Amino acid sequence: MTELVKLISPVDGSVYAERPYAEPAAIERAVEAALAARKAWRETTLGERAKIMTHFADALIAMNEEIVPELAWQMGRPVRYGGEKGGVEERARHMIAIAEKALSPIDLPEKPGFIRHIAREPVGTALVIAPWNYPYLTAVNSIVPALMAGNAVILKHASQTLLVGERFQLAADRAGLPKGLFQNLVLSHRDTEKLIGSGRIDHIVFTGSVAGGRAIERAAAGTFATLGLELGGKDPAFVRADADLDKTVDNLVDGAFFNSGQSCCGIERIYVDRALYPEFLERFVASAKGWKLGNPFDADTVVGPMARGSFADHVRGQTAEAIRKGAVTHLDTHDERDREGSPYLAPQVLSNVDHQMAVMREESFGPVIGIMQVADDEEAVTLMNDSPYGLTASIWTRDLDAAARLGARVETGTVFANRCDYLDPALVWTGVKDTGKGGALSEIGYQMLTQPKSFHLKQI
Repeated sequence: MTELVKLISPVDGSVYAERPYAEPAAIERAVEAALAARKAWRETTLGERAKIMTHFADALIAMNEEIVPELAWQMGRPVRYGGEKGGVEERARHMIAIAEKALSPIDLPEKPGFIRHIAREPVGTALVIAPWNYPYLTAVNSIVPALMAGNAVILKHASQTLLVGERFQLAADRAGLPKGLFQNLVLSHRDTEKLIGSGRIDHIVFTGSVAGGRAIERAAAGTFATLGLELGGKDPAFVRADADLDKTVDNLVDGAFFNSGQSCCGIERIYVDRALYPEFLERFVASAKGWKLGNPFDADTVVGPMARGSFADHVRGQTAEAIRKGAVTHLDTHDERDREGSPYLAPQVLSNVDHQMAVMREESFGPVIGIMQVADDEEAVTLMNDSPYGLTASIWTRDLDAAARLGARVETGTVFANRCDYLDPALVWTGVKDTGKGGALSEIGYQMLTQPKSFHLKQI
């Protein structure tokens, strides 16, 4: 009997979609088709690839009206936000635009009697294992540059966002990508690990948990496949004494609660200079009261359900532990839907917190934020680094020189000043410590998806 994966909607607990897992024979055919397709694709000119990939982006963006309600059903994001169209378009078009420069050979200084340069060649077949929280944005980060660089791509999307993989496949088909070059497969964890360990995948991109990243590394051991891993996060913000609160508070509330707190680079802990702390906390709480929980299909809903009840229960557990240890709550979270086992979880702001509480050190990935006062820059940097993760950190100050100095000391992949929770596709997206390895976007993203090849030609 064929095993099915069921997508349970967080909106009402119904089965929104179900699909059969790919059979071993289908997986084998996909791998063979990718191998055949990529051989011809790498001979396609970069200009032709760019034309087809632009059609791919156009086709994906054109589906947005259908995508928005699908996202609400699949992972709970309110329809008022309009899906991920803007970010998908920006990232896809940027990576297509910079491909020629990023993939150009590196010419070395002239040496009499020799021709020398370093070319960049596609790695082969890339497996993209995409998450549910930003199901289009995270996937497009790798899919577009991988194909532009001449690779084949197999996409394994999260079971919570099954229909996203199908949308990518439809865009690829409408754009006229060669058959087999891009394939969406519904894979079980077991078959995913088996495929990785087969030695027929050349590069793996995974966005997910630390435990998931370790499982990927174990499965790939001995295959020599390269890895791009974006794993857990506990991104901090530091509000310095010279911060402009008019431009700080609302942005940090958004950074903490957008997407029900289910953002890789969402703000999960805030440190505030003691000189500003009372005013900051008062204004933050006042702003946060506007973030009401509701049905994601209601036009005025700003916080929808989390993707699964178990995820919400994890956050409930962290909040309860913090309260037992002395944390103070500031928001009225009374809502009949917000109960144990339910994905509906109202936002919460906690003060009187410290690093003995899980909510300040362990990943929450939900709509709760701890706010802690600090004595000075030194204490802030120490606390920001007191985490096993390092994706982004934001510093809020009028002094950008100070932001740069402090940012150089913070153990993180990206340093923001006076903004948060945004990926500029011209900058590499990367992390340190348990957040992972490798990088996406920018010219460096192309380096992750290609193999350098040296040409050392002697004239005779």
